[in-house]
Amino acid sequence: MGDEMKNYAAFIRNRITELRLKKDVSEYQMSLDIGKNRNYIQGISAGKSLPSMEAFINICDYCGITPMMFFDDENDYPQLVHQALFEMRDLGEEDLKMLIGLIRRLHKK
Repeated sequence: MGDEMKNYAAFIRNRITELRLKKDVSEYQMSLDIGKNRNYIQGISAGKSLPSMEAFINICDYCGITPMMFFDDENDYPQLVHQALFEMRDLGEEDLKMLIGLIRRLHKK
């Protein structure tokens, strides 16, 4: 396994552990909650395996984040961002422009 793949695998393991700890659940409980055997998350955390695409999606859903948010490890509020994005989906162009202006203004403070 090349260094890039090792780094990728380590990121996946660490991020799943981080999200699991934020949710305050055990590896055992998370494994069962996503419909896997009781040692599934422990195997990922130990570096024995990586999740399949389906399991990855289930892990994201379980943690209340999108796959994009999974890779954005600097975001401290993934559920709030996800909710904001969901709420913005039905806004018109003018409202979205106004919202973007407000966000830019808040960033300047």
